[in-house]
Order: sequence, then structure tokens, then C-alpha cells
Amino acid sequence: MEALLSKTALIYPIVGGILIGLASICLMLFNGRIAGISGILKGTLRFEKGNYLWRVTFVLGMVLAGILVLLVFPGYAVIEINRSLWAYAAAGLLVGLGTGMANGCTSGHGVCGVGRLSNRSVAITMSFTISGIITVWVINSVFGGMI
Repeated sequence: MEALLSKTALIYPIVGGILIGLASICLMLFNGRIAGISGILKGTLRFEKGNYLWRVTFVLGMVLAGILVLLVFPGYAVIEINRSLWAYAAAGLLVGLGTGMANGCTSGHGVCGVGRLSNRSVAITMSFTISGIITVWVINSVFGGMI
């Protein structure tokens, strides 16, 4: 409980949330685009003319920021979830299918859509959240935490 209340545990998520919000606002203000990561990545992979450079720059910025965090705070980005490679592959496939069905991801709907008071985005974000809660409960309760 003490670690949960430490300054580090409280400050990093707040700073991260502020940076995500600022990046989303800047993309909307300066480029008129929503910061939906799945749509940005999809457009990058499709080589959409006129929209390619900003998309590649955005994706590269996310990757480089992650690398910078690993270099500056190497212990901070440790993942402590032990799952099989197949579980990660299945999770990635299901997330990809879900973002396709929802026409967006948690960043587009959860950060930008909810911030714009979009009823559709609120409903989809609630669906993401409830699905995640149920999935974690089933994996931990039914499968003993291992799949």
C-alpha cells in the first residue's frame, strides 16, 4: 500500500496523462485530426497520400518516446505479466479485431471521443472497459491466471 501512495506512483501517471492530452489537443489544433492510434497506424501502413508524413512522424514519436523512457528509466518499463506467446498473440489479434469493429481504439474513443462528449465513444469506451474487466476476471478466476 505504501508503494501505491509514493510520489513516483502518483506523479508518473498524472504526467503521462497530461502529455497524452496535450498531444491529442495539439494534433487536433494544428492538424485537425483525432489522435486515434489505430487509425493513424492504419493510414501509415496504407501510404495515404497527403496524410502520410504527419502519421509517420506521430508513430515514430511514440516509438522514440518509449525508447527514451527505457534509456532514462530502465527499471520503470518492466512488464511483470507472465503469459505465453500464444496468449499475447491472441490478445493482439482480438484487440485488432475489436478496434476494427469499433472504428477506433481506446485513444481515439477513450481520450478524444469522450473528451468531445461523443455518445458513441462513451458507449464504446464503456464496452472496452467492461470487456477488459470480464476478460481479466475469467483468466484469473477460471484459468488460474495462466493461459
